[in-house]
Parts: sequence; structure tokens; C-alpha cells
Amino acid sequence: MPRSSPLTEMRRICLALPETTETLTWGQPHFRVKGKIFAGFGDHRGSFTIGFKLEREHADAAIQDPRFVRAPYVGAHGWISMDVKGVRDWAEVRALVRESYRLIAPRRLWAEVLGEASARVPRPKPRSPATTSPTRGKKRSTSRTLR
Repeated sequence: MPRSSPLTEMRRICLALPETTETLTWGQPHFRVKGKIFAGFGDHRGSFTIGFKLEREHADAAIQDPRFVRAPYVGAHGWISMDVKGVRDWAEVRALVRESYRLIAPRRLWAEVLGEASARVPRPKPRSPATTSPTRGKKRSTSRTLR
């Protein structure tokens, strides 16, 4: 069976996540959830790269591996790029893409990924009607001392 292209693999991984769409951004395929980019695929100086956001500590550790570099412009925010030639196992890429999705997607969608589709994200409790303050309900004194 012929191996699929790296872009086909990225599509398979990304589009399996809830409410993901593929867009052409800056002339390259990017994957979004609720309009926000969580992964991309592109041609950078003749090499295909994939990009995603990681927790900053994880990104700092990942760039110690020569397969990874900080992404231009957004690397300080945890975005890294990986040369596709460095992909040893697409399961590794899948884990990195899922981390990026977790950081970008609404919590309810991440809960869906975890199989907790019925789990509800806690919402702020509605404000209760104002309670009666000690001065509420009492008549204010309107008398003034005249001099």
C-alpha cells in the first residue's frame, strides 16, 4: 500500500478533531477550530514543515531536538515548526497536534476529544438577586438641621 503524503497525514490528524476546518492562509494549508489556527503545513525554504502550539515549557524542551525550531514571529508564544523529514512516527505528530488543539479549542470541544461529550463545562453561576442590605427598605431621614 503506498504511503500517503505528509499533507494527507496532517489532514487526517487535524480534521478528525471536532469542529476543525482547513483554510488556505498565507498561501499554505492551516487547520482551525472556531476560527483560530491550531496547526499548519507549509513549504519553508524548500522543506515541508508542520507547525503547532505547545505549552511553553514543552516548546522549550522540544527545540532541543534538531527536528524542531521556534516558529517565526510566534515562537515566543509556544509555536514551533517541525521539518516533515524529521517525522519518525505520525503518532508523535498526532500527540503534538492534539496538545495544540487543547490549547486553542474551547474546553467543551476538548472534553469531546477526551470522550466526555456529555460533560458540561462549568458556567459561572447566575447572579442572585441583590440581597437586602441593612439600609434597604428603611426610610432615609430627610430632615436637616437648620441653623
